[in-house]
Amino acid sequence: MKKIVFFLLVSSLSFAQNFTRKDSLHGGLRLERTCFDVLRYDLNITINPDEKSIVGYNEITFKIVNSTKRIQIDLFDNMQIDSIIHNSKKVAYQREFNAVFLQFESELNQNSTEKIRFYYSGKPKIAKRAPWDGGFVFKKDRQGKPFIGVAVQGTGASLWYPVKDTQTDEPDDGATIKVAVPNGLMNVSNGRLTGSEDLKNGYTRWDWEVKNPINTYNITVNIADYVHFHDNYKGLDLDYYVLRENGDIAQKHFEEVKPMMDCFQSKFGAYPFMEDGYKLVETSYLGMEHQSAVAYGNKFQQGYLGNDLSGTGIGLLFDYITIHESGHEWFGNSITSTDIADMWIHEGFTQYTEIVFVECQFGYEKAMKYANGLRNNVQNDRPIIGQCCVNNEGSGDMYPKGALLLNTLRHVINDDEKWWKMILKYAETYRHKIIDTPTVIAFFNAESGMNLTSIFDQYLKQTTIPTLEIKRKKNHLQFKWIAEPGFSMPVHLMIDGEKVRIEPTTSWKKSSFKVAKKATIVVQTQEFFVNVNDSGQ
Repeated sequence: MKKIVFFLLVSSLSFAQNFTRKDSLHGGLRLERTCFDVLRYDLNITINPDEKSIVGYNEITFKIVNSTKRIQIDLFDNMQIDSIIHNSKKVAYQREFNAVFLQFESELNQNSTEKIRFYYSGKPKIAKRAPWDGGFVFKKDRQGKPFIGVAVQGTGASLWYPVKDTQTDEPDDGATIKVAVPNGLMNVSNGRLTGSEDLKNGYTRWDWEVKNPINTYNITVNIADYVHFHDNYKGLDLDYYVLRENGDIAQKHFEEVKPMMDCFQSKFGAYPFMEDGYKLVETSYLGMEHQSAVAYGNKFQQGYLGNDLSGTGIGLLFDYITIHESGHEWFGNSITSTDIADMWIHEGFTQYTEIVFVECQFGYEKAMKYANGLRNNVQNDRPIIGQCCVNNEGSGDMYPKGALLLNTLRHVINDDEKWWKMILKYAETYRHKIIDTPTVIAFFNAESGMNLTSIFDQYLKQTTIPTLEIKRKKNHLQFKWIAEPGFSMPVHLMIDGEKVRIEPTTSWKKSSFKVAKKATIVVQTQEFFVNVNDSGQ
């Protein structure tokens, strides 16, 4: 099991929602899940593009943590179970929504290693708006050839193959993904290509192997008439698979990967999956962080489909999908949240990698301009943290608000050398680990030597950001935060061009320094994601 590090599993949020038995079966950790640890997946399937169907099996190797006769595997209920085999015998099972409860004839003993082969078939759910709604995408390229992909984050990998569908357990020993597709097409999956075989039935099977633990939603297929080109940059294999007509433009466009790797490896440590290499794979949908096989559908444009999400112009200096989805290799794929309620650990940190890349390439000022352009994307509609254990994500603010929280923390710490050491240590400490929000907070508290808990809580658990209230009284400033009780955070002011650091709380405080009656006071909102209410005299 990829090591799980957590303090608390249950969120204390007060934003109540109605959840169902189906939700808890998907998101919860009951004995039927915690009693075993997945060691390996060996997926062997055939995909028929005309029928939009799958047939095959997943062989699941697992270790028994607590002796049991019953385990839970997941497969969407529209998919057919053909048989489940253990020790050459069929296993009895019961289905409840998308959960499949396997009932073994005799007890599986603690510490024993077991293997089942789960045969299945069916037509998987089709995504209407991938990658946001989850499912398969069956399209055609310009020559009319199949162009097929899948994206299931949040929806669940069990949409298309039988799996222990929880982020808390990744196969320790990796996976093989063997996919047969019609002759003339290629399938690209995670890891490295180990071979292909003409099955003499109109199909060719493409065999891929992943050496590292992998999120189940990251296991993927990409089927098309691909061309491949390869590079090696400072010891890292870079492989690219694009539609045949895009070979020339792709080779030039993807040169951006090299400075990106320089930047990310300098700030976040070595690429986390060297054994599996790095790939960009062209897809018919926008993109997805599939581990070692990053889905790319940005049409070889700068920005986000040619648009700048920051509204500053700086977002057009790089390809958003290349940078963002590749940033997930460190934050999301290497460091994974225990539950999708904590997906800000993936998305907030990864949107922050965009800011980091801008700083690496274009300098601090442009990075801050880009960061603050993201403020306009914050909705403050719901808390960033969702409800644990029911497959519930928090607000989409986890992207920009999460990134702006990190940018704020950088300036709270107010020591760039220390900040970058902390970020590097965070990425390396939790490399290939599964963590939760309290673990993140505890790390940054310990490494900074500061109590940052109230700051994390304000931005992650509340819908409002703090407002700095300032008023002038005689020749001093008075200030306080309008925020949750107990909130405190230093902030920088520019007073007639001179930077001053103050430390407000939720109670009024008076400055120790004097301020001229007509002094110009500017709160450094490019460094701190806050609102300001300056009431003047």
